Amino acid sequence: MTTKPKIIVLDDDPTGSQTVHSCLLLMRWDVETLRLGLSDSSPIFFILTNTRALTPEQATAVTTEVCHNLKMALVAEGITDFLVVSRSDSTLRGHYPVETDVIAKVVGPFDAHFLVPAFFEAGRITQQSVHYLIIEGVPTPVHETEFARDSVFGYHHSYLPDYVEEKTKGRIRADAVERFLLEDINQGSVERLQHLTNNSCCVVDAQTQADLDKFAADILSVAAQGKHFLFRSAASLLTSLASLGPQPVAAEDMAQYVRHHKPGAVIVGSHVKKTTQQLERLLQAPGIVGVEVDVAHLLSDSNTQRTNLLASILEQVQTIHAEGKTPVIYTSRQELSFKDVQTRLEFGAAVSGLLMDIVRGLPADIGFLISKGGITSNDVLSTGLSLRSARLLGQIIAGCSIVRTAGDHPLFPDLPVVLFPGNVGDADALATTYMRLSQVEEK
Repeated sequence: MTTKPKIIVLDDDPTGSQTVHSCLLLMRWDVETLRLGLSDSSPIFFILTNTRALTPEQATAVTTEVCHNLKMALVAEGITDFLVVSRSDSTLRGHYPVETDVIAKVVGPFDAHFLVPAFFEAGRITQQSVHYLIIEGVPTPVHETEFARDSVFGYHHSYLPDYVEEKTKGRIRADAVERFLLEDINQGSVERLQHLTNNSCCVVDAQTQADLDKFAADILSVAAQGKHFLFRSAASLLTSLASLGPQPVAAEDMAQYVRHHKPGAVIVGSHVKKTTQQLERLLQAPGIVGVEVDVAHLLSDSNTQRTNLLASILEQVQTIHAEGKTPVIYTSRQELSFKDVQTRLEFGAAVSGLLMDIVRGLPADIGFLISKGGITSNDVLSTGLSLRSARLLGQIIAGCSIVRTAGDHPLFPDLPVVLFPGNVGDADALATTYMRLSQVEEK
């Protein structure tokens, strides 16, 4: 029997593990930590680079460092059979081709790289090489959505070959992109995959998990014969590549991980429209008390103002917790404007810094923590909780992972933490997650 290649995922925010379970998430990428992932019994592990929150230059530097260390870790573990996935957003936001270029240069050469942005749990599908978001039942080309107007990662095309040409500034022309259409996948792709060379750029259709199961089986078969492949994908491809089966504890039963049946805390950083709708529903749920963080206070450089803001928030949180309720700490919703992308990213870092100070100051006996927003979740794990690694338990609702801190964590041992992406779930999803953990009756 052929052994499966190790699936190494560089995740540009910590939510790409949202369709798998029982594997390691690594928050650091020194050689010894990477060896933890490579030697783990799970066929897949994730390195949380958080590059979506960084500038292109910073993303290049981080990805380069990860890849250099990964090469050393692979040698140390004697692993030659592996696939690399640059996991990114199913709405096409992120540093493409920056990250795949670095991975190919340092860890390559690869025979091909594949764009596979489908993510079924959130209604993202690809047909005839056009990527769609299903919005209220209607497939909408992704370039017509708010995500295409992102101030950092905007784009103009849903037809993936045109997207590739746009993002590579013409280096890869649209007519040079290999298209794997549904009919190709259904007929079998082995022979075609065997003939790919020189890091060919390929885009892959997918409407259902079964489509990716078929494609992944062909990929694994050809990889076992020595072909080297790189992927730029959303989460659904990982389900098919890892093929892990159902998670050990069902989503509805995740409350068994809550510490001592205590109330939890919710941190909301994401600003997308869906998050704001979900927050509004959550604030109406029983046992919830909102705590707004007016981030406009951080526009000034006053340390005193920041210190006072932090103290005021933590005092409110302690009071709410003492009353047996769950505080929802959320950033103010008004959209601020900035003179350039760099200033916006720096302000985002300042907001995150404040939120992480709030995380560290949460009551020591909270039962659970829900983190809303991809970048916020990454910062909660790596900075707020200072984790080196965490074990993924599974999903509490479709697309939302739950991890647990180690038993010897200095602040919050055995704490279940939900990683909730900004743009996943219906309007009730955040409230549903809270109610499952609190064992409040779901309406």
